[in-house]
Amino acid sequence: MIEWTAVQKQRLQEISATDEQVNLKFASFAERNSCYQQIEHEWVSRGKEALLDYQKKAGRPAVCEMEGRLVDALTGAGFAQVATPILLSKGLLAKMTITEEHPLFEQVFWVNSRKCLRPMLAPNLYYLNKDLLRIWDKPVSIFEVGPCFRKDTQGGDHMQEFTMLNLVEMGLPESERTGRLKSLAQLIMDAAGIDQYALETEKSEVYGETLDVVVGDLELGSGAMGPHPLDRQWDITVPWVGIGFGLERLVMIREGIRNVQKVGRSLAYLNGIRLNI
Repeated sequence: MIEWTAVQKQRLQEISATDEQVNLKFASFAERNSCYQQIEHEWVSRGKEALLDYQKKAGRPAVCEMEGRLVDALTGAGFAQVATPILLSKGLLAKMTITEEHPLFEQVFWVNSRKCLRPMLAPNLYYLNKDLLRIWDKPVSIFEVGPCFRKDTQGGDHMQEFTMLNLVEMGLPESERTGRLKSLAQLIMDAAGIDQYALETEKSEVYGETLDVVVGDLELGSGAMGPHPLDRQWDITVPWVGIGFGLERLVMIREGIRNVQKVGRSLAYLNGIRLNI
């Protein structure tokens, strides 16, 4: 039996052919090439129609639409949105224990010897909370949505530039932490339009132990609780819960897309549709 060539298979995956079509086998090269032309024509036509419809409706990328949903859900639940710098100091990163000896240090994009593109939102949220806890009534509930950067393996589940949502609630009763963390995970998943997920306890390089939100083998979000040893770096002593989600992964699961590259910031795709069609 004859399979697609590597180039044909990649092209079919890029234009969103079905798994069944991508895994077809053939009795001859002529049959394969004829079938390839038919399938490519079908999906190219679909892609062009979808792009024209996107233009007519003044569309928004799914990841931007997802951000709007989550912002509305959290502000509606009493969280205040914040916006912090994308450039992160080496000192703030070190407060998260990410120094040259840490496994995540090699994934950091350094701008110069003192500044990097933030690999996570948590350091800035810690920094804000140490002041907000003095000024605001407790619990202090804030969140941020914004780009993060890591030298991660490019693949179907990972991107080097991605959009994170991180929310944290500080100053709530310690006995309520676990229940609150689970309810916040449900709030986000409901807003994202995903109703089938599981919560699993995992080990973390930074937080020690986390409560992760997973669908199948894919982690969509990761939650943690304090007091935590990291808190001492920021003079924070109150109990807290926090959870972070990757927006592109939420979109990928909701839309049934196999490759996260299609839904992120891209010059090759618009709203999951390949542009070289």
